[in-house]
Amino acid sequence: MSRSVFGNYFIVSTWGESHGRGIGAVVDGCPAGLSLSPEDIQRYLDRRRPGQSRYTTARKEGDQVEILSGVFEGRTTGTPISLLVPNLDQRSRDYGNIAYSYRPGHADYTFDQKYGFRDYRGGGRSSGRETIGRVAAGAIAAKILGELGIEFTTYTKSIGPVSIETLDRKEISNNPFYMPDAQAAKKAGEYLESCMAEHDSAGGIIECRINGVPAGLGDPVFGKLDAMLAQAVMSIGAVKAVEIGEGIQAASLKGSDDNDGFSVVNGTVTKTSNHAGGIMGGISDGSEIVLRAAVKPTSSISQPQQTITQDHENITLVVKGRHDPVIVPRAVVVVESMCAITLVDALLSNMSSRMDHIRSFYKK
Repeated sequence: MSRSVFGNYFIVSTWGESHGRGIGAVVDGCPAGLSLSPEDIQRYLDRRRPGQSRYTTARKEGDQVEILSGVFEGRTTGTPISLLVPNLDQRSRDYGNIAYSYRPGHADYTFDQKYGFRDYRGGGRSSGRETIGRVAAGAIAAKILGELGIEFTTYTKSIGPVSIETLDRKEISNNPFYMPDAQAAKKAGEYLESCMAEHDSAGGIIECRINGVPAGLGDPVFGKLDAMLAQAVMSIGAVKAVEIGEGIQAASLKGSDDNDGFSVVNGTVTKTSNHAGGIMGGISDGSEIVLRAAVKPTSSISQPQQTITQDHENITLVVKGRHDPVIVPRAVVVVESMCAITLVDALLSNMSSRMDHIRSFYKK
């Protein structure tokens, strides 16, 4: 299988299956000398860990990370960092009824068409559990960005028809949905209770705000920063759309409304608005980057659904097992991780974009 690798300078390879012995990642290109401990990575993994509320899968996994290489005496060595998270709570018997049939909304059919063979236990490589490797690598990327003063605020903007009306950053970690609005979180819980009573699921929108990104990251043609962020976030299995700034709404605006003006305040270049979401012409402009990811409803639901077997027999399927009624809250940190990985890669690439940068680094 190809394309399990992301990045050009900060290179992340993820590996493993939902019901294999473990999940992990290899990070190549991390600079030497970064202070890094398992706890730095564990904080990120704990944000996506299952079993934290009644709105997540009951699969009991501690998701404890092990650093196998690339770190010595608490600092990165500049060599590949290998990360392992063992799988401890596999219940493959839950997937017996899909061994020879295709679950609606999943990659079962398309995976079979591509490879002629699939690991049906939870989707194998196409399982949401694959994102563990992304989050572990994203924690390292976020540590690098933190050293440069680049900070993330990522949260659930909506679940189903329930959208936030306020942005209280302190509230994000106070509810199981990572919503910055306590009232919206309460309404989201009520909506999910109704979905669960009907053996159904919900989707939603994740918003990621990134502050401290310098102007000048990204390239003007195929390497646009917004295109790279979109590719990174769209590679998350449940994400169906990505917006930057005004996004789709920009299509209904006039140019006089959508254009961001510039001004100089105390010698610093600022913008009069941020409809572009921090990226103009594919290059960061120094203002806040605003990205939204639309996440589809969880595909595994316990309702009878029409599908087919591998032998093209029409059947009705009820998916068994332990599944999230909504995956949006656990995907918040996955979106943040992919954005962090993309930005570190762009930062390292940008170091060679100007001759004066190279001279300042090498000339004595």
